Amino acid sequence: MTLVVCLGTATEIGKTFVGAAVLSQLRATGHTVTARKPVQSYASDDTGPTDADVLASATGEHPHTVCPGHRWYPIAMAPPMASALLGRDEFGVRHLVDEIEWPAGDPDVRWVETIGGVCSPIAFDGDSADLCRMLAPDRVVLVADAGLGTINSVRLSSAALPPSIVYLNRYDEGNELHRLNGAWLADRDGFDVVTSVAELCARVL
Repeated sequence: MTLVVCLGTATEIGKTFVGAAVLSQLRATGHTVTARKPVQSYASDDTGPTDADVLASATGEHPHTVCPGHRWYPIAMAPPMASALLGRDEFGVRHLVDEIEWPAGDPDVRWVETIGGVCSPIAFDGDSADLCRMLAPDRVVLVADAGLGTINSVRLSSAALPPSIVYLNRYDEGNELHRLNGAWLADRDGFDVVTSVAELCARVL
């Protein structure tokens, strides 16, 4: 049984896509998986699926099991900001942690996705890094872009919360910059860098 917390170097970096891909592949190979998104905010006019919807589809759970219904905030801002604008109660990181309920049977992989970047406010008293530290996971996966600027983003993010694994999203082996970025982060900075869902699945188990 492995507890994984997935963070990103920024918003829209692909955390949900990566998490869903990993969980779907693990589930397809016979592993039991579950996902939790303690809180989410989104544009009210967005007709697409929310992060909780996508993760629920990957694990076979209900979206409100992945993210409690009262933690859905339909404003595209950091959750505490969205909560304040909606006139809802303040909440802390401890509230989010205490609301996480795991299914019976001890699934092989328990996956928690945060919001935004590592230092993005996730509650009124803390950020995604604070949530991760409070959960004390077995693996910390940092999702980063493979292209220009990623070395800076990974270094800054790791200063706030050192990752177990750096996943370079949208990686193209034929792109020289992507290859050089991956090599720099691995060889010079010592990060465990992976570039495929299959590699990440193997690291998670």
